[in-house]
Amino acid sequence: MIMKRNHATGRTLDIDAVRAFTLVAELQSFTRAAQATATTQSAVSLKLKRLEDRLSARLVERTPRSVRLTAAGASFLERARDLLAAHDRALARVEPIERRLTIGISDHVAGPGLASLITRMNAFDPLLRLDVRIDFSHALLEKFDGGELDAVIVRREGNRRGGEYLLEDEFAWLAATNFHHKPGERLRLAMLAAPCGVRAHAIRTLDKAKIKWVEAFTGGGVTAVIAAVNCGLAVAPLARRLAPPGMLDVGPSLALPPLGRSKVALHSRISDAHARAALRTLAAAFRSMAAG
Repeated sequence: MIMKRNHATGRTLDIDAVRAFTLVAELQSFTRAAQATATTQSAVSLKLKRLEDRLSARLVERTPRSVRLTAAGASFLERARDLLAAHDRALARVEPIERRLTIGISDHVAGPGLASLITRMNAFDPLLRLDVRIDFSHALLEKFDGGELDAVIVRREGNRRGGEYLLEDEFAWLAATNFHHKPGERLRLAMLAAPCGVRAHAIRTLDKAKIKWVEAFTGGGVTAVIAAVNCGLAVAPLARRLAPPGMLDVGPSLALPPLGRSKVALHSRISDAHARAALRTLAAAFRSMAAG
């Protein structure tokens, strides 16, 4: 009997190249994939080129402004994730070392995008146990300094410096299209409860401009504040990056003073190399959110 040769026989895939491809796909950027793996953009490009040559298929289309998967790339992505998960399980001991990462993230930093960030962390290492705390920046920094948290992603407030710069947010007075403000009435605000730093800054800004306001809604989180704004209940001081589609900056039309910009930084004391790599993936995901 004549056996037909299977062209796939003898072909193996470079795990590092597959990992680089999944990061490029998830972060939609060669630069951020390089940051997540602590390597260079050219190294990521070379790994992807070798993977494409191995598969005899183009996986990614790259333009000066965007990176997107081809049909072959989209088809391969799920299999690539399965391969990486199987590879990591194979390398684990009979009783795998459980890594736990306790991260604090400011609510005004994460916002509704938190689910996407957790998904990316889990995709990088399904065995990593995540403990995510959401709080105000100053509270998270106090816990970090006290050794309660492995890492924090917070807004730079006061005189605190250091950490790894991730992004800079522009804040605005955001409202839904059905929000109505009558001339002469107090500005209706939706904000987080005290002692939120963004809240304090917004109030100081309005008071300095002698603009009368009333707190129409107090939320326990940014998601609740956004829900109130979407109902047309009030205006909220929020980072533009967190605004859902359809929300408007009403600052110019209501003659409100600008809120300015705020930098976001990562502070970490993690020593485990694998956990540090997972944290780099998280940092790269934040940069991706800011750019996208």
